[in-house]
Amino acid sequence: MYSFDYYNPTHISFGEGKIAELDNLVPQNAKVLILFGGNSARSTGTLDEVKAALKQRNVVEFGGIEANPTYETLMQAVEVVKQQEIDFLLAVGGGSVIDGTKFVAAAALFEGEPWDILLSWGAKVTQAMPFGTVLTLPATGSEMNSASVVTRKEFQAKLSFMSNHVFPKFSILDPSKTFTLPERQVANGVVDAFIHITEQYLNYPVNAPVQDRFAEGLLQTLIELGPKALTEPKDFDVRGNLMWVATMALSGVIGKGVPHDWATHMIGHEITALYGIDHARTIAMILPGMLDVRREGKQEKLLQYADRVWGINQGSQNEIIDAAIGKTREFFETMGIKTRLSDYNLDSSSIDEIINQLEAHGMTALGEKQDVDLAMSRKILECNL
Repeated sequence: MYSFDYYNPTHISFGEGKIAELDNLVPQNAKVLILFGGNSARSTGTLDEVKAALKQRNVVEFGGIEANPTYETLMQAVEVVKQQEIDFLLAVGGGSVIDGTKFVAAAALFEGEPWDILLSWGAKVTQAMPFGTVLTLPATGSEMNSASVVTRKEFQAKLSFMSNHVFPKFSILDPSKTFTLPERQVANGVVDAFIHITEQYLNYPVNAPVQDRFAEGLLQTLIELGPKALTEPKDFDVRGNLMWVATMALSGVIGKGVPHDWATHMIGHEITALYGIDHARTIAMILPGMLDVRREGKQEKLLQYADRVWGINQGSQNEIIDAAIGKTREFFETMGIKTRLSDYNLDSSSIDEIINQLEAHGMTALGEKQDVDLAMSRKILECNL
């Protein structure tokens, strides 16, 4: 296991009715900007519940953050922060709203061009505004980490950054707030969490059994409960466990001391930026081919994954790996998420566009060994046509 430092200061408040805790978690004299996405936060009553919990505090609203938060929209929020002299941010929504809030928190205090936050992967961030979150869509784990992904429409670029300055001060996780989610968003959340885990697990062994067993348990929980979340949408325990899995998938615990891949995400980001396809669906269409093409470098962990997660241990090594990849693809399809580029009307010309974008954004040496070059990325995409 590699050496590592682990730091995570986020206070988690989990359970039904926990939105009331906002009165204790947000400073009494704060001027709060509530950031949210579309109309669902308002129509479901969550926004009113949040405002009631904030009581006497001065509150300003900023809605319209997209499913893939854009730099253009977030910079409008930064202007509101400055004009209204906001001193605390509150994200109400899923990972996109939380990611966007992280960028606003950093950009509002940033000296220089805020796009440099993304271009430097967060290295230039030296301070950020305090913020908390009320999670309504479990998927990205953004509620308990220091990472953010932002799209700039002008450049068709989707970039990420990390900084210890943008950990949420707190996150409220009330599973009942997920009851009204559309099936599409529930399915996206399950698959997104699943692939977050595999990016940290399906690499190569470094003798880290704690991280491996934790990751395997999370994957098994998603496999068991994911379909139930679609058929039993008001089951509090199912939704609660899925919410916690999604948080744990990217809280940093399973990724410390082990190699990370993230090639699936980098290619998926380009597809989302180009074609506007849901993030979870882009990575679901990449992962099976990624594992297939790179099976030699990932062989030991793929065999472990097949045995421990899927119970597959009979046949030749290639047969076992084939079966595990097949089960993975089948699980995504069971969740209602298609796994081929052609399912989204993408073809060989689309692959050319994706490769061009990868090259333009410097994504030419991806993966845990930095060996996924443009030629291999093309092969992976072609494998998933």
